[in-house]
Amino acid sequence: MKMETTSKAPRHLRPSTRRWFAQVVADYSLEPHHIRLLTLAAEAWDRSCAAQEALRQHGLTYEDRFGSPKARPETRIKVEAETNFARLLRELCLDVDAPKESRPPKMY
Repeated sequence: MKMETTSKAPRHLRPSTRRWFAQVVADYSLEPHHIRLLTLAAEAWDRSCAAQEALRQHGLTYEDRFGSPKARPETRIKVEAETNFARLLRELCLDVDAPKESRPPKMY
């Protein structure tokens, strides 16, 4: 059973993410557990954006104390946040049908 909700976007989200959150809440009838998933997705998006800004500012690599290039930690943060965002959106099923079974049907 779906129920109407007037949940507001959390204040700690970026303004553009708060607008997206509000638009999703306005467009879909979400239950309380969906709001929690939506909040987690919005936070993951903001983490990805923050990591991207750091990468833009500092570059993709840094030199360790031995002068060897290393990937910046923000690279992994960005990838993990984007993966989490995509998974959470899939869990919410906002704009796609549930995935079909991944294996072909058995042949008898």
